[in-house]
Amino acid sequence: MVLIQHVSKIYRLYRRPLDRLIEALPASGKRHTDFWALKDISFGVERGEIVSVVGPNGSGKSTLLQIVSGILQPTSGRVRAEGRVAALLELGAGFNPEFTGRENIFLSGEIMGLSRKEMERAFPKIEAFAEIGEFIDRPVKEYSSGMYVRLAFSTAIHVEPDVLIVDEALSVGDAIFSSRCIQKFEELKARKVTTLFVSHDLGLVKRLSNRAVFLLNGRMDAIGSPRDVVNRYVGLVHERQRAQLPANGEPPALGGSFRHGDGVSRITDICILNASGARTTAVMRGERITIRLQASFHSPSREPVVGLLIRNRLGIDVYGTNTRVEQVSLGEFAPGELLELDFSFECWLARHEYTLTVATQHADGHSQDWLDDVVSFTVVDPKEIAGVVDLQAKIEWRKERK
Repeated sequence: MVLIQHVSKIYRLYRRPLDRLIEALPASGKRHTDFWALKDISFGVERGEIVSVVGPNGSGKSTLLQIVSGILQPTSGRVRAEGRVAALLELGAGFNPEFTGRENIFLSGEIMGLSRKEMERAFPKIEAFAEIGEFIDRPVKEYSSGMYVRLAFSTAIHVEPDVLIVDEALSVGDAIFSSRCIQKFEELKARKVTTLFVSHDLGLVKRLSNRAVFLLNGRMDAIGSPRDVVNRYVGLVHERQRAQLPANGEPPALGGSFRHGDGVSRITDICILNASGARTTAVMRGERITIRLQASFHSPSREPVVGLLIRNRLGIDVYGTNTRVEQVSLGEFAPGELLELDFSFECWLARHEYTLTVATQHADGHSQDWLDDVVSFTVVDPKEIAGVVDLQAKIEWRKERK
């Protein structure tokens, strides 16, 4: 497990290098300002749990992972990690660029406390997962960023860690490698490996994590279920598009339960209609449905945009569109006017539970009213297929004689 208790990290910032020297002199006074990269962070990660850390750039995510990994020391507080810790941090950290891939693998094993024989047994698995071919015996400085991450990730997961720490490094991998990494995360979870990782891929956060932590300006803004934390984070992103944070650095207030926007318009009703025009929360696969949204305008709005987003039960975005994408112009609205808008389509989603997120926005993308996961519905289908969509495959076959 990993236990983080009241961890803070302060950096001294100087306007010029000379101020650092002057401050060291007796009676010179303070020549620096304190920057809190992290302030009073506390949470735990249980054995076998996957916890994601999300937040905007500069919120302290990488600093936190470096402290948990032992690379940085906290200014105050403490971190306790039980067992062997393997870390895959920012690109470029951990490998000697002059060494070959093979040499770096064995060096990493020695740093982790594994014997030469243990690394020799693990090496074939590391090499097979990384799939970098003959480059395994070439200096790492000749690798592409993708090759580097493949080898670093493969090494980290095959040294039998008790705790795995992963920064945003996986974002440089290709789609095939990313899919294999996700499968490997599931395997590590089944093996009770404790995992702490940072990612800007919010769909991945919802899919893999047991819990999520939202860092903002070095503070822990929220912790809880991945869906709730990600929704709060997305809400903040949209609010910050509308207005900069106040001088005190506190985030803008979010209205309702993950509802946000400037209030130019307000969504007053949202429903799903079946093929007969009746409200429903159960849809037959292939049935033509209508998502009807009603909104009232409280201030003038020119060319507003209305959109929807369907997520599956893991919180992964399945389908989204809006009036701009569909090239539908809504014109102008005056205060007191109402809008009723229908999205109609044949629902070829697979048999699962889904949620619907809806929003009204300004033409520049700023939110007027945004409601996360406001309606839940189920797709009913006697046919069982894999995945989230029925592509209606047609099968043709022939029998031929030799």
